[in-house]
Amino acid sequence: MKKFFETIKNIFKIEELRKRLVYTFMLILVYRFGCQVVLPGIDATLLASFQSSTQEGLVGLLNMFSGGAFGNASIFALGVMPYISASIIVQLLGVFVPYFRKLQMEGESGRKKMNQLTRYLTILVLCIQGPAYMAALHNQIPGQAFVAVNQLGWSNFWFNLVSTIILMAGSMFVMWLGERITDRGIGNGISLIIMIGIVARFPHAIVAEAGEKLTTTNGGVLLFIVEILLWFFVVVAAIALVQAVRRVPVQYAKRVIGNRQYGGVRQYIPLKINAAGVMPIIFAQALMLFPLLFSRWDATRGLAATLGNYTGFWYNFIFFIFVVIFTYFYTAVTVNPTMMAEDMKRNGGFIPGVKPGKKTVEYLDSVMSKVTLPGSIFLGFIAILPAFAMIAGVNNSFASFFGGTSLLILVGVVLDTLQQIESYLLMRHYDGLMKTGRLTGRSGM
Repeated sequence: MKKFFETIKNIFKIEELRKRLVYTFMLILVYRFGCQVVLPGIDATLLASFQSSTQEGLVGLLNMFSGGAFGNASIFALGVMPYISASIIVQLLGVFVPYFRKLQMEGESGRKKMNQLTRYLTILVLCIQGPAYMAALHNQIPGQAFVAVNQLGWSNFWFNLVSTIILMAGSMFVMWLGERITDRGIGNGISLIIMIGIVARFPHAIVAEAGEKLTTTNGGVLLFIVEILLWFFVVVAAIALVQAVRRVPVQYAKRVIGNRQYGGVRQYIPLKINAAGVMPIIFAQALMLFPLLFSRWDATRGLAATLGNYTGFWYNFIFFIFVVIFTYFYTAVTVNPTMMAEDMKRNGGFIPGVKPGKKTVEYLDSVMSKVTLPGSIFLGFIAILPAFAMIAGVNNSFASFFGGTSLLILVGVVLDTLQQIESYLLMRHYDGLMKTGRLTGRSGM
């Protein structure tokens, strides 16, 4: 315990790290404050029916990602999911469209151009989601809640138009907050915002589960304690497994590179079982929310009714497949075997028994495919664990923390953020956050 407090003290001794932490904390406060600001012209006291309808299924998950802003009819109700949806589309275009593939190969300038295109596409997505969200409000809450229409004499058209513009501006502002955190704060801003939204819903989930178990004869206090202990075990196991699957696969790393320029010094290629981190989970979940666009955010109609059953076979099967596919896809985007082979050749490196050039690219691609498979299956299995918790009788809100998107995002983002703090400590020759002085994060050991 003494060492822990000494480490916290060392964190605040580093001026740059202290400023980044304070900056990140202040922007998160701004985000949480905005989540409580209701759209102008709506009576917040009459939102109970809408809030109750956003506690389960896909809509409930979206409400969790937004930290309750979705159910509160907040100016930040749409959150960062439109931006993530646009990012998915742009990265898919990078695989199939030569122009976007060329931008990916242009380094920093290409990345800036793709970010700009992603922002434009985010606005287009918001133009669809904004009116759909307003239609959901009109369907779910009583007419007297629209003060601007009933008391100020606004028409529904103008009220919806102004509210849609506010929702779009709020979502773009949240995206901007995330980018500021990434540039001048600690951690990945977009991921942190999603994580904060999930953490904000955790106390409500615990209280709801405790209330359900203590007020019924179905298990009582004992069952609630067992669930808490089981949840704690799942969290510890998830942390251990996420740490493990991010390490370099030893059986491949030991035989990878010799180097002629440095007297045959053996080096390592940073191939990891899960090079994609939590992004496949976020991407897959965003894609699962698409059917709601065509059902006016009503998960009881159309395709959303088929996929909106959180414990149903088809929802979990498709979600599992999406996670596996996006793990391979995101790994292919972030780990380029062709570029790795070219860098290796340029620096005089080689793989014993493999010819330089095309053969090296094929070998690296084959190894990456093999080591990504167990990582993708692991992510997919963890992603569907909440369905089993719900079937076992756990409250829907609390069950989402038994693995699934919520737990993986929490574990992954926390580990990535702690790794950045760890790197600042080690650069200043302070002890790290772990006894070994090393914390495994997305970028490896």
